[in-house]
Amino acid sequence: MSHQSFGSKAIKIFKQSIDKYHLIDKVDQSFENPFQSNSIDHLLYRKNWIDTVQWHYEDLIRDPEIDPVKGMNLKRKIDASNQDRTDTVEYIDGYFLDLYKDVQPFKSATVNTESPAWAIDRLSILELKIYHMEEEANRSEASNSHRQSCNNKLQILLIQRIDLSSAIDQLLEDLNMGYKFMKVYKQMKMYNDEETNPILYKDKS
Repeated sequence: MSHQSFGSKAIKIFKQSIDKYHLIDKVDQSFENPFQSNSIDHLLYRKNWIDTVQWHYEDLIRDPEIDPVKGMNLKRKIDASNQDRTDTVEYIDGYFLDLYKDVQPFKSATVNTESPAWAIDRLSILELKIYHMEEEANRSEASNSHRQSCNNKLQILLIQRIDLSSAIDQLLEDLNMGYKFMKVYKQMKMYNDEETNPILYKDKS
């Protein structure tokens, strides 16, 4: 099975999600996934949509004039978004675990420093950086020096896109051939857990 196009496919889906979000450009807009619910494309689109909304949550919460109550509500939305992001990453890894379940790794096979889904997570966020850096590089009211600086950064991000996409394709090929094997650790997020966050469990005892 060839995986040479997976990175490119993911980038295309991420761009589709980002472009759709910015048609309205509001964090509270409705979400519709154009892909079949049982497909990896569905998960990739959902993953990037979560990242895109959270990107703009982070912009909003950095407003120095933000109302404290509004800021606290945003912080809670960011926490919930982070949990949703982590859950979706684990669903994506579940897809790959199932995909490679019948592959017999070589005795010399090694585990990668990150799972496929966490590499894809970085690619999704990188695509957001590219979108917004390109906006800044072309912002007409900005100074020439600002636009040039952003364009220089954009060129580096574009190189990073190629490198990361290629690395993901290579990792998937290595998993498919048995040169590497997957080892997934469930994320031990503690701040949302009533059993591990002392602020949440202190009144339960």
